[in-house]
Amino acid sequence: MTQSDYELDVRPILAQGGEPFGAVMEAVATLAPGQNLCLLAPFKPVPLFHVLGQRGFEPTAREIGNGDWEVIFRPIAGRQDSAVAERDSATDRTSDIETWPESVVELDNRGLEPPEPMVRTLEGVEALSPGETLAALLPREPVFLFEELERRGHLWRGAFEPEGHYRVVIRRG
Repeated sequence: MTQSDYELDVRPILAQGGEPFGAVMEAVATLAPGQNLCLLAPFKPVPLFHVLGQRGFEPTAREIGNGDWEVIFRPIAGRQDSAVAERDSATDRTSDIETWPESVVELDNRGLEPPEPMVRTLEGVEALSPGETLAALLPREPVFLFEELERRGHLWRGAFEPEGHYRVVIRRG
């Protein structure tokens, strides 16, 4: 018996200025074994391809009009359990922060639309030499960015600032 897809429309969340990553991860956590996640978004959510790929899902994306996208994330048989175990055993990505050098690059990505803050930050990190740091101001907590930084072997630390934006400092691995 084939299960119907779990459909999640993140367009209203993004239209209200929210961050849909938590809703996506909650949806993934509630999927039955073998069930697909059907995601509707106002752009092609490329960063999510890698995040859910690490959790054992393969994306199939198609544009559905007006710039909106439908992405079906299909579980890859036998990959989901090992991906979760690998993620859970990851080391602390914020260790040894007292010895970090001053940031050589400061980025203000607060006025950009998703996924540009993440793309611009990753481009800045990749331009650094190993051990150098970059600081970035972001409009919200960059949960997709954290996954990508971990995959690339970089360290980070960050927090919300009193003004409401998120400041992250990244050390190139």
